[in-house]
Amino acid sequence: MNYKLESPLSPELEKYRDSIEATIKPYIEIKTQNNDDVNWWQSKFGGLPYLPKGFEYPKTCDGKYLFLLAQLNFDEIPPLDGFPDRGILQFYIADDDLYGLNLDNSANADNHTIEDQFKIVYFPQPDFKVENIITNYDFLPEPEYFPVQGCYGLQFTKKYAPISTSDYQFPQILGSEIEELFMNSEIEDEYREISHSFGHKIGGYPYFTQDDLRKYSNTSEQKQKLDILLFQMDSDANETVDIMWGDSGVGNFFIDESALRELDFSKVLYNWDCC
Repeated sequence: MNYKLESPLSPELEKYRDSIEATIKPYIEIKTQNNDDVNWWQSKFGGLPYLPKGFEYPKTCDGKYLFLLAQLNFDEIPPLDGFPDRGILQFYIADDDLYGLNLDNSANADNHTIEDQFKIVYFPQPDFKVENIITNYDFLPEPEYFPVQGCYGLQFTKKYAPISTSDYQFPQILGSEIEELFMNSEIEDEYREISHSFGHKIGGYPYFTQDDLRKYSNTSEQKQKLDILLFQMDSDANETVDIMWGDSGVGNFFIDESALRELDFSKVLYNWDCC
């Protein structure tokens, strides 16, 4: 499908309009709201998860509890091609000063897909009877290191945006000439405004404060496997929301397109970075 930019472009970027528009993808923008009344099944950042009775609470290999970073109920989310149209997808990370990130041999993205210090859990058909789910989490300690302070309800809106300057494919797709334009900070800011790379999202293109980890992968095959942004949580701090990755960083989860279509979340790339 061909998408068009809704906003006018400066003369410097206008000559690249067709190339920019060719990269436009749909994504789901996520907005947080301070809502302590979210129920067990609703989408949320932080808080306590939906888990059926008898389901083993997610832990690391050495038995330490992981904590709910985000819960996405796709019954509440506008449809997005290739993503689930139902079910609950959960993201758990470890309570440590690296938020469960594996830095061993960080040049190889493969090492970041080993789900030990983080886990992805998917329930395709949630049970909506409260008597059949876990509601007592007294066994969980309070996390010491965690990017989300509190629990926040979520609102979802389907939007469209071109490739972000953070994406490792940007120079390959749009060429080095457009990058040279960004020597002018006003033009760079204009492009960042239309690419909407910041913020919380499902799908679309990612944002990094440092570099796209995927470009350091050892093989081009590996790059192709991790080109779907499954979920992004940005830092989000104001009077009612307190989400902070290190020093105003961002967390990303990537997945292979074929694995996503098969609802196989066993090999997901998790990364976060900060300024």
